[in-house]
Amino acid sequence: MTSEHTHEPTPEQIRRAPKVLLHDHLDGGLRPGTIVDLARETGYAALPETEPDKLGIWFREAADSGSLERYLETFSHTVGVLQTREALVRVAAECAEDLAEDGVVYAEIRYAPEQHLEGGLTLEQVVEAVNEGFREGERRAWENGHRIRVGALLTAMRHAARALEIAELANRYRDLGVVGFDIAGAEAGFPPTRHLDAFEYLKRENNHFTIHAGEAFGLPSIWQALQWCGADRLGHGVRIIDDIEVGDDGSLTLGRLASYVRDKRIPLELCPTSNLQTGAASSYAEHPIGLLRRLHFRATVNTDNRLMSGTSMSGEFQHLVSTFHYTLDDMQWFTVNAMKSAFIPFDERLAMINDVIKPGYAELKSEWLFRNVASASAVTRDSAPESG
Repeated sequence: MTSEHTHEPTPEQIRRAPKVLLHDHLDGGLRPGTIVDLARETGYAALPETEPDKLGIWFREAADSGSLERYLETFSHTVGVLQTREALVRVAAECAEDLAEDGVVYAEIRYAPEQHLEGGLTLEQVVEAVNEGFREGERRAWENGHRIRVGALLTAMRHAARALEIAELANRYRDLGVVGFDIAGAEAGFPPTRHLDAFEYLKRENNHFTIHAGEAFGLPSIWQALQWCGADRLGHGVRIIDDIEVGDDGSLTLGRLASYVRDKRIPLELCPTSNLQTGAASSYAEHPIGLLRRLHFRATVNTDNRLMSGTSMSGEFQHLVSTFHYTLDDMQWFTVNAMKSAFIPFDERLAMINDVIKPGYAELKSEWLFRNVASASAVTRDSAPESG
């Protein structure tokens, strides 16, 4: 007899399964209704739609262009309504609530403080507002029967010149809710080596950082992020596939960089739906995550921007289950990979794996054992003669 966890999980099981999210942008995950509310409250008049459902559709369609640059343009509207303390607190709280409702137990959410200063806030006020929102969202989730822990990643924009300043900001708040640093934005023409001073500072401070690399740009971006900058993780990193040769007979040969990434267990923050939108992959079936899973890279599953991609962690896993016929064991493998790669202390990561993630999957895997009992009980009740 084979247990049911060797089969594809149902959508309900996928939703209930503990999940870990390492790559998600705060300004890419707003609720459409919240954008409309905030635009009204702050006087932001540039929204392309003012009805929430239509606005959500607009974001997905505008982002689905096959161009990273066009994809990034959609953020002008979400950033436009996130220029007040109240807006940042609200959106951060809703982010934590939405993720917890979707079964996410640990998340690292990134945002660029430098993009939220137009209303007069300081960098410190931005960070404190977002942290307040995350704590409020965690509290609300708990009240609704869900558990989630959220850490912040402070992002510097790679086309700007404030990376060192943001890195120092991340270091000041490292024990107050900020768990690491990142750079983001268009890769072409803006290599990570432009911000070496920030990365060298963080290394001296023994702090953590990830770098967007290998999404729209190829292997040189990944190589620089690792060998020049010293990134702990790769934001996306999907183009590492370019260093893996598939022979006519199906044989696989890893190049020097791909071998290094796998051997060193460097985490890849893969975002399947987003990659399809920006042209990094042509379909879920062709997405490198399937091959990277088979080759046992440190692959993780992420959402990137839930609003623009119309996705969730459950949605991402549903696509992978449908495409690659993944099981609960596969989902657990991706989830443990992500938790191992989180920017919180080792003992806390271990506790999350052993006390939250593994028991959660064990419960889902064991459910098949009791279904026949439940079915038999239902049949017995239905067939029992009426009394009286």
